[in-house]
Amino acid sequence: MSKVLDRLENVIAARAKEGKADSSYVAKQLAKGRLKIAQKLGEEAVETVIAALAEDDAALVGEAADLLFHLLILLNQRGVPLADVLAELERREGLSGIEEKAGRAT
Repeated sequence: MSKVLDRLENVIAARAKEGKADSSYVAKQLAKGRLKIAQKLGEEAVETVIAALAEDDAALVGEAADLLFHLLILLNQRGVPLADVLAELERREGLSGIEEKAGRAT
């Protein structure tokens, strides 16, 4: 299931390495810095929520894709591999949300 995310992570890494902001949306976003990347991720999160509340499934799918895409850009900027996020999800698998939250360090 995560193969498309793996491929997208690789494309983002390649665009980041090339650094051609004039021809790459990813490079353009990365050139703006972490603050702007995080801000864009927040905007995409809000748009995802709005689509969900509007009960527009097609819009929700599109906004969720945008949200994941911009999350991958932020992870790349921070040097955090998607594999780390997936490993954390696997670690949480089988735990109730209540158990998982109780087990977090405070």
